[in-house]
Amino acid sequence: MLSLSPSPSPPPLSSDSEDSGAEDDGLIISASSPSTDRTPIPTSRRQPSFSSSDSLSPPGLSTYHSELATSPITSVFTGPSTPSTYRMQPLAVGGGYTRPLPRTARLQQQQQRPRIGSSVDYDGIHEPPSASHMSPAQLYTTASGQLFHAGKVCIALVGLPARGKTHLAVSLTRYLRWLGVKTHAFHLGDYRRTCIPNEKEVPEDYFMVNASPETVLLRQRVMAACKSDVFKFFDEERGQVAIYDAVNPTSNGRRMLHKEFTQHGIQVLFIESICDRPEIIEANVRSVKISSPDYIGWDEKEAIKDYLRRISDKIPHYESLDETEFSYIKLYNAGERILLNNTRVGYLPNRIVFYLMNLQIKAGCVYFARAGRSTETRPKYKSDPHLSEEGLDYAKKLADTLLEHRRKEHKALEENGESVAERELIVWTSTRRRTIESAAEFENRGFSCRQRSQLSQLHPGSCDGLTREELEQTFPDEVENHAKDPYRHRYPRAESYHDLAVRLEPVILEMERIPNDILIVAHVSVLRVLYGYLMACQPNDIPKLEFERNEIVEIIPSAYTNRVKRINIPGVAPSESSSII
Repeated sequence: MLSLSPSPSPPPLSSDSEDSGAEDDGLIISASSPSTDRTPIPTSRRQPSFSSSDSLSPPGLSTYHSELATSPITSVFTGPSTPSTYRMQPLAVGGGYTRPLPRTARLQQQQQRPRIGSSVDYDGIHEPPSASHMSPAQLYTTASGQLFHAGKVCIALVGLPARGKTHLAVSLTRYLRWLGVKTHAFHLGDYRRTCIPNEKEVPEDYFMVNASPETVLLRQRVMAACKSDVFKFFDEERGQVAIYDAVNPTSNGRRMLHKEFTQHGIQVLFIESICDRPEIIEANVRSVKISSPDYIGWDEKEAIKDYLRRISDKIPHYESLDETEFSYIKLYNAGERILLNNTRVGYLPNRIVFYLMNLQIKAGCVYFARAGRSTETRPKYKSDPHLSEEGLDYAKKLADTLLEHRRKEHKALEENGESVAERELIVWTSTRRRTIESAAEFENRGFSCRQRSQLSQLHPGSCDGLTREELEQTFPDEVENHAKDPYRHRYPRAESYHDLAVRLEPVILEMERIPNDILIVAHVSVLRVLYGYLMACQPNDIPKLEFERNEIVEIIPSAYTNRVKRINIPGVAPSESSSII
């Protein structure tokens, strides 16, 4: 394994390898055009920046690796079997851990056209939080900017390709950020793609352990850039958890990695993903060939063949975690069994263990739908009205539309040669009458429907039943305060969206645990918060999200990003204006 060495001479030929199969799909699919009367959502996410000027050595790197990271790559590299020239972009480390642009940002720059829908219709999990960022479920802050007083933690992933490491990295980032822990995932494959943007110019032996000296030097540069950004994240950005997503295949390499981070006061937690079930590996490989940026434009069979070759190149040299002095977690077959070693080292690592016990490789989609119209023109929280005749008709159309959509999706998979069983559909509602009755048609057709009290709408308190005009007349100061912070402000005796997010954490954990499709029929306030979690929205964007009654919002999971699809419900009129809070 190639790892950072204090020696000023080049390291041996073994290499710390990346998992090249990071799924990266930010495309947006919309079945209906966005409503023109929606509240516009500001684009609050800042795009990653690229800096190519930094004369200082990257923190935490030896002189040799500092020079590798900061000096432009201008040499000509010739692979061992193909005499081709590899032209690479300069690796200017020190410009920030935001250097690798998410594919959504790259597509936006290339296409120069507005996004379909709003600025929150793409997954923002790979965009780093700002220095003043407050997470949706963050309970408190400290002077250091780090929660739980747990210090700095680096999670180093271990495992062969197609074992779900990227899924682990992204899922942990999503959950920890939601809790308020400043977290960022560093995918080594992103750094390779930034360094060598043309995939055809990657040396043929790049993914081999016994690579040529030129290729080893290239990999050293990529690794040095990634690790330098990890140290920058901790030292300059007040980061708390960095996730180092690479294969890390050898014991010697892991020991050097552990030594390097602990010398800088960073606690290291290794997580190894082990799979010996062919169906899991096959599903991961198929997911990679569909969504990995490495295989855009490839023939399907050739992509699978190439990726399997990458796996086979690493298998003879792979060493499973067995360093008993380390803190590590072994996950077998996507959560089928978990082995812990020396993990009682603090609150935050134990919280990570708790989350991993609920995590599955998510294959099922999450559908969001609003409840139907009630018998009251201005429904009140206290009255809890029944559905009107129009609402009952909506409930039937909702069931017809979603079930027909799922049938077509499954048929398309079969026509594509993927013999997969149709996933089970589970329906969740709140304990409010409108949501229960809106989902009754699914229960009548034999689907499992479950009522969850956590899914009850945001409590309006003293604002129950008030129109916007009445609210402005009754509580003018509260309306002004709400406009300043719509996510955390509470109207008198009411809940805030932050309160609702904290209340929904058990639902989020169960969403991660269930591999099947889930339909959530709930009030718009609940849908906003859950959508905000799955798509990594900024807190102040969450109260402005709109969910029309004439569409179902589908969240399609993948290891690298989640995607959004909107399914139109024929014969249903758009909803009235959403709740004032």
